[in-house]
Amino acid sequence: MGCMSGTPRVMEIADWRIKIDELDRRLVELLNERAQAAHEIGKLKRNTSMPIYEPEREKKIFENVQRANHGPLPHSELRQVYERIIDVMRNIQKNEIAPKIETGNRHTEFDMEVND
Repeated sequence: MGCMSGTPRVMEIADWRIKIDELDRRLVELLNERAQAAHEIGKLKRNTSMPIYEPEREKKIFENVQRANHGPLPHSELRQVYERIIDVMRNIQKNEIAPKIETGNRHTEFDMEVND
């Protein structure tokens, strides 16, 4: 059942790449939805003087994604992806809050917590 040329394999790769391109479009859409949610939370935190960095919430996120993960992506790799996502989302919140609380060159409690 050998194949004389590599064409079927090339078509398989092309088909998988089409699927990956579609998945990337969906991931971008979902990441932007998540960013919008983080932005809205940032507004609420600004209005209630809540800290940006909430370690208990981050722990809960990691638990949730690990529970939802059924592979083949290993938990440790998924955690690394989410650590970066959370960093980006925290920066979105920081940008929502920081300009509103700046008072010259003084450091605020928020600045200290963002740098944790």
